[in-house]
Amino acid sequence: MRQIVLDTETTGLEVGKGHRIIEIGAIELLERRISPRPPFWKYINPQRAIDFGAQNVHGISDEDLIDKPTFREIVRDFLDFIEGAELIIHNAAFDVAFLDAELALAGAEFGRIADHATVLDTLTLAREKYPGQKNSLDALCKRLNVDNSHRDLHGALLDAQLLADVYLAMTGGQGDLAFAAEVAETRRAAQILVRPLLRVRLADAEEIALHELRLAKLDDASKGRCLWRLALHDAAAADAAAHVVPAGA
Repeated sequence: MRQIVLDTETTGLEVGKGHRIIEIGAIELLERRISPRPPFWKYINPQRAIDFGAQNVHGISDEDLIDKPTFREIVRDFLDFIEGAELIIHNAAFDVAFLDAELALAGAEFGRIADHATVLDTLTLAREKYPGQKNSLDALCKRLNVDNSHRDLHGALLDAQLLADVYLAMTGGQGDLAFAAEVAETRRAAQILVRPLLRVRLADAEEIALHELRLAKLDDASKGRCLWRLALHDAAAADAAAHVVPAGA
């Protein structure tokens, strides 16, 4: 199954007020593994000013985008990248609304996102899985032990990378658990096979002498019925009997 984990950054929060996309980051997953295909990552000249509040979130300024292509100039490459895939987006309604608006401005022939790909919203998925809890990307990273310590500002590619890890962790099924258990069992078996032999250390003369002295004291205390000596006597007798050759043999 081909999936694309996608995120965008914009000039502001409301597409209805003419805000535009300024960055797209997208990563391809094949059969739940990040593919070797390079990510799709573009900065885009929005041809309008960036809101101050938005700039504080992603750190991208108007000056950063002066020499970048417009969405119209990268639209075909973008659609080629996502064509026929399932898009994995956190709070998908926001990104899809902006993408649809950009496609409409680029030309009617480009249609809408729904004409090119299906969409899975990880925010909806997280709310179903963790009802009543915070389900922002940062909260999910913390809950699922995904390292986001390097995320000082939002960035489309960085957030897509984090979301890919979160999605895979959040949707790990029984098959994944079974595979993990199988790997763990194999590792345990390998550890058993390569475990070094136990070292056997024999008592030296001094230790044997001290042991005999201890047994003598036990003999005195038990009037000759020291259990250790009786056990040794019985073991020696059994060993001798095992080595007796029957007459005529």
